[in-house]
Amino acid sequence: MKYSELQNKGAEELNKMLEELKIKLGEMKFQVASNALKNTNEMGAVKKDIARILTIMQQTE
Repeated sequence: MKYSELQNKGAEELNKMLEELKIKLGEMKFQVASNALKNTNEMGAVKKDIARILTIMQQTE
């Protein structure tokens, strides 16, 4: 997800996306623990997306 794409979204949509990404990250952590996740680089991308959303939410306050 690009920063510019996230800037155009509303607060409710950002909150929804944030919750979905946190759930996805939790599932990925479980998959890593059970050796089911092959591409662990995806976790880094999800973490960065979460950070981008939190940054935008902080700037709009």
